[in-house]
Amino acid sequence: MLESYFKLSTHGTSVRTEVLAGFTIFLTMAYIVFVNPQILATTGMDAGAVFVATCVAAAVGTLVMGLYANYPIALAPGMGLNAYFAYAVVGGMGYSWQVALGAVFLSGVAFIVLSLLPVREAIINAIPRSLKLAISAGIGLFLALIALQNAGIVADHPATLVTLGDLTRPEAVLASLGFLLLVALAARRVTGAVILAILAVTLAGVLLGVTPFDGRIVSLPPDPSPTFLQMDVTGALHVGLVAIVFAFLFVDLFDTAGTLVGVAHRAGLLTPDGRLPRLGRALLADSTATVAGAMLGTSTVTSYIESAAGVNVGGRTGLAAFVVALLFLACLFLAPLAAAIPAYATAPALLYVACLMTHGLAEVDWDDVTEYAPAVVTAVAMPLTFSIAHGIGFGFIAYVGIKLLSGRLAALNPAIVILAGLFVVKFATA
Repeated sequence: MLESYFKLSTHGTSVRTEVLAGFTIFLTMAYIVFVNPQILATTGMDAGAVFVATCVAAAVGTLVMGLYANYPIALAPGMGLNAYFAYAVVGGMGYSWQVALGAVFLSGVAFIVLSLLPVREAIINAIPRSLKLAISAGIGLFLALIALQNAGIVADHPATLVTLGDLTRPEAVLASLGFLLLVALAARRVTGAVILAILAVTLAGVLLGVTPFDGRIVSLPPDPSPTFLQMDVTGALHVGLVAIVFAFLFVDLFDTAGTLVGVAHRAGLLTPDGRLPRLGRALLADSTATVAGAMLGTSTVTSYIESAAGVNVGGRTGLAAFVVALLFLACLFLAPLAAAIPAYATAPALLYVACLMTHGLAEVDWDDVTEYAPAVVTAVAMPLTFSIAHGIGFGFIAYVGIKLLSGRLAALNPAIVILAGLFVVKFATA
């Protein structure tokens, strides 16, 4: 049955290889079940309910990706987007978490529509490559700032905005050592380096008396009702939230496209002309997962680049994703462990993900100032304005303005000009 459904022999793989790939993918991204509830709880959301939403949304999205699109790609609430949800939309702009969930829901619906229409590729191709790379890097810098803040290494200052925190505090020391351990494990290609580092820092904190722990690890899943179907879609339709919905949609769309192509390329699943078979199904799996996640009570669900770890051990079909989905459901019984992990223990993971995401800046054309200048503006504006949407807006405006004034009209397309114009109106009327 597995052979006929997933076409294992056609893809040159076996049940054993796919199961191993599934376990590998899960270990590389399991940290999200600990990090996501911690981030979203800062908005006032119930951490236990978010934990359930994280596990179930990841399982649903990954299951659809595996069974419907037949790809060894796992999904879960996206890093960066959850931080934008918590710290920018709710914490910075003052919207309720219910309205923010409504914005995520609307972005997921819009993504489904785009996935069903033939315009999705035109939209993806309309955005300059330098801005795509810069957006990923900017989200990375945004995460880095949050990580250093959670570790107590960076603190606020009334005159300089930010300053050095108290490095003698055990939290800062443990977070720093955890980051060194994580990167060392990653360099040695240890599977599950991120989750191992998080657990190691947590254990050290417990042994030193920094973090309280009652010894419980396993329990029945928490009550999901505090966040289930609590999204405020009507509130999210407010004109001021259009840019926020667009930011969720935009980042998810391009992050998903990049992840799908990157993982498929590494797995040898692309066609000779570089196209991704069943792209529509894969995008639909991602978009439906976002809608399901918003209904359950979590931020945008997206495809994880960590899926490449499973490809490296031979994963080629959706059977690997099916295994990951089952493991996420099994995580529902680890709620006490998730609740015991402190912010300073997950800070190394955030900083490590930030390092991975900023790597894209290396691929920007640094010989063309009209390309790298808007890219730098985009990446730097995100952490400094504490907003992914503002960073995207500044980047689009800078790109169009610089190309126009330098006489390079051929580099512009109508879509990017319209988007830049919309952001100008937004900033002028803010």
